[in-house]
Amino acid sequence: MRSRQKYIGFAAIALLIAALVSGCRGQEPVEAPLTILVNNPAAFDDKHIVTQGVVRHFDDPLHYWIEDEALNRVEIFPHQKIAPYLGEAVEVEGQFHFSPKEGRRLILTRVDVDDCLTC
Repeated sequence: MRSRQKYIGFAAIALLIAALVSGCRGQEPVEAPLTILVNNPAAFDDKHIVTQGVVRHFDDPLHYWIEDEALNRVEIFPHQKIAPYLGEAVEVEGQFHFSPKEGRRLILTRVDVDDCLTC
């Protein structure tokens, strides 16, 4: 009888962990314009966001970012996923991170060309 209770307890814990993990992955992205990400980055740290901008880069050291007309910027990782969109207006989705030492970064989960960004 005790082994059955132990099994049920372990199963309940496993289900709880699975629900928590899938809940994090299933989180709806928050729309966050670059101007807001630049002015209040700590509020979005570790949040799943969607934002728009034009892809730019610099060679030394190599890095890519998106920026708006006011030159508000967020660096994009991984570089190889954003590089094909250089010069394009895009909508990006991903996990936003901020630290005073490393700045504003977005880890991509999706990138789409945004034809209406310049409309």
